[in-house]
Amino acid sequence: MADLTSSAIGPKLTAAASPALVLVPHQPAYLPWPGYLARLLDVDQLLLLDHAQFSGQWQQRNYIEGPNGRRRLTVPVRRDFGQSIIQARISGDQWRRRHWRSLEESYLRAEFWPDWGPRLAAIYDRRWEHLADLNRAVLDLLLEGFGIQVTILHSSALDPADRKTQMLIDLCHKTGRKTLRLGAGAHAYLDIARVNRAGIAVQIATYTHPPYRRGRQPFITGLSALDLLLHQGPSARHVLAQGAETATWTEIEAAVGAGAA
Repeated sequence: MADLTSSAIGPKLTAAASPALVLVPHQPAYLPWPGYLARLLDVDQLLLLDHAQFSGQWQQRNYIEGPNGRRRLTVPVRRDFGQSIIQARISGDQWRRRHWRSLEESYLRAEFWPDWGPRLAAIYDRRWEHLADLNRAVLDLLLEGFGIQVTILHSSALDPADRKTQMLIDLCHKTGRKTLRLGAGAHAYLDIARVNRAGIAVQIATYTHPPYRRGRQPFITGLSALDLLLHQGPSARHVLAQGAETATWTEIEAAVGAGAA
């Protein structure tokens, strides 16, 4: 299978589809990175794959600005074998104070902290039992901050069949969507022939961090989208759009093939 990474795709490949036909499935994430939100700029729906098995990683952690570059924040989760994301319970409560203190240390002087600090405080002042609920609260704040209006569905309520490719096909059928928008990692698991036989098109979304002003601090790649929002405020959506690219699976394969020739 051809490499579908952003570097292989190259710039300015675009894919057009009616927003009402595009399904963007994504697992819930804690303090998600900008690329997570960039997939949603021109669609009307997000499907949270909360029925998927909990594996940790970005489901419970992400990076913010730190004293020496990046600082990782991790929400502790009880480990129950085979549990789904929606079943994952947060372990203990001390993490809230630690995370809030880290956010204040990093962003209290950010230009748009006064706009969003109180909203963040409300999230970290609340006790959370389930990770998925915490992640949804953070996501709602970010969607509002970036001016992204989407209806959010939960895969746990749709009870999709099977796994991987067949699961995504089933979710498209259940939501009436004709196009799947996935990340560059889709080439590792997606059976494109099966998807095509089901009458579903595939888009691949990639994101490249455009540098943006962060007060007196240097630009740091790989941070949560919260960093972009707190430093750029109303301009954050424009920065987000600059780094987003979407191409059809066919366009990508053609670009990769041309590059290998």
